[in-house]
Amino acid sequence: MAPSLPPDPPSTERNAPSVEAAFLAVPPEMVAEILNGELHVSPRPARPHTSAASGLGAILTMPFRYGQGGPGGWVILDEPELHLGPRPDKLVPDIAGWRRERLPGAIGGDDAPAHYDLAPDWVCEVLSKSTRRIDKIQKMRIYAREGVRNVWHVDPVAQTLEIFRLEGNHWLLVDSAAGDERVRAEPFEAFELDLALVWAE
Repeated sequence: MAPSLPPDPPSTERNAPSVEAAFLAVPPEMVAEILNGELHVSPRPARPHTSAASGLGAILTMPFRYGQGGPGGWVILDEPELHLGPRPDKLVPDIAGWRRERLPGAIGGDDAPAHYDLAPDWVCEVLSKSTRRIDKIQKMRIYAREGVRNVWHVDPVAQTLEIFRLEGNHWLLVDSAAGDERVRAEPFEAFELDLALVWAE
């Protein structure tokens, strides 16, 4: 199954100064993103969303970031701010991962910016009522344009996981799982993910 979501062509326009100013003025209890030159403001995630994102991040971090019980070799971050493309688009995925050889200086020095302008290799978006449409349409197109290899969609209410791979300019749904299933989900096939732990309180 290949969702017909070709990437948006990169715009040569910069974000309008008024949009950038509004982005900077968003209070910290909200999540601000700029997608295709338009500001989107969402409430902080509800408890099921936060719990699933925190659980999944914790499960993947030990084997893939620190190499305990897994191969290591990844930088995995919660809610990094990404500045992608020439506008730039400003996105905040729930979790993102880079292969360590692509992002060797993940922390950087004192003068390092708060954001990352290198597209991740993997992104996880936890779906919620307020962000579902943006996550599944606009952000997927931007991730495809920037060459993000894999995207996961996690629905904490339905307790489902969808795993997408970028094939050319389109997303291919390569696997899905639900409930208490165990799955080897690319790009983390070296580890069997127990979904029951993701939904656990």
